[in-house]
Amino acid sequence: MDLAQALEVDPKSVERWITGRIPYRRHRYAVAAHLGVDEAYLWPDALTRDQVANASESEIISVYPHRWAVPSDLWRNFFDSAEREIGVLVFSGLFVAEDTGVQRVFRKKADNGGRVRILLGDPESAVVAQRGADEGVDDSMAAKIRNAMVLYRPLRDIDGIEFRLHETVLYNSIYVADDQLMVNTHIYGFGAYHAPVLHLRRVAGGGMVSTYLESFEQVWDSARPMD
Repeated sequence: MDLAQALEVDPKSVERWITGRIPYRRHRYAVAAHLGVDEAYLWPDALTRDQVANASESEIISVYPHRWAVPSDLWRNFFDSAEREIGVLVFSGLFVAEDTGVQRVFRKKADNGGRVRILLGDPESAVVAQRGADEGVDDSMAAKIRNAMVLYRPLRDIDGIEFRLHETVLYNSIYVADDQLMVNTHIYGFGAYHAPVLHLRRVAGGGMVSTYLESFEQVWDSARPMD
């Protein structure tokens, strides 16, 4: 078996793991690293609550009280750190679309074989209208999305860059750079720029990053390609 060879263990040990036996910690970590998933995902009962809590706490790099408090160059450096995957899940995320430096990063990553996925809110959807009402900006929310769509036009035909429109109730805006995330929480009555941002990094055994990434994938799967 490929996994047994990669970990240099007896194939029978791998068979026992598949049938339900929990491996020793060093083997759990090695398997999770080899498969590119969290240890807790493969063996949710192997870690104590304290271990999961401690690992999840270690996933937090920084917490910013407002999005506007995040240093402007951090966003570009964040996306530039990605080698495999960049993701953007927002309603408009206009501050990203307006940043020509970030757009150059997206183009460079796609040219180098990375995958860039950008999810914008459907400007015709009820959830976007509701978000505009909640923030007190009404139709301006849809207008910001249309503006972002125009600004992204130079990237629309580049291989490796994909755009979709979603109609989900967005509790957080999620920005992905491989195993790092920037999560901009949403607060009723306030624009996203005024809400907190969590800068996270995946840590073996932690649960926050994997949960947000799973949410991103669910929205992506339910969204439609941008016309």
